[in-house]
Amino acid sequence: MGIREDKKIIQEIANKIKQARESKKLTQAQVAKLAGLDSNSYAKIERGESSPKGVSLTKIAKALGIKASDILPV
Repeated sequence: MGIREDKKIIQEIANKIKQARESKKLTQAQVAKLAGLDSNSYAKIERGESSPKGVSLTKIAKALGIKASDILPV
């Protein structure tokens, strides 16, 4: 898998996280707090500037009330 494909996957995850957050009518800061993450780190994940690690992805999914598999690419 090349860099272009990696960036595409990261952006797809970011978009799914953002959609889930907006559907719950939560702010980035609220999700970050619920997930136990720094709000700046969370914002970078949601913008696709940073790839979430497994633990962070699990915490974000739990904070949003969804399964981690719901935000992973198909």
